[in-house]
Amino acid sequence: MKNVTLQLEELTCPSCVKKIETALSNQNGVEEIKVLFNSSKVKVNYDESALSADAIEKIISNLGFDVLSKK
Repeated sequence: MKNVTLQLEELTCPSCVKKIETALSNQNGVEEIKVLFNSSKVKVNYDESALSADAIEKIISNLGFDVLSKK
């Protein structure tokens, strides 16, 4: 199990959180998602044999959110 933390540009509403959570929870290999509204961070625990950190970043970017950094 791996984890990644993505720093996003400012999240502006609670529906943004739900949009990200829904998109990631539908992905094979995602075990746990925490979207921190106040700090605009997304923390994901995932199975690296099924999904990569780059793929997670791309999913979030495709939703219209800018990823500023990835740890």
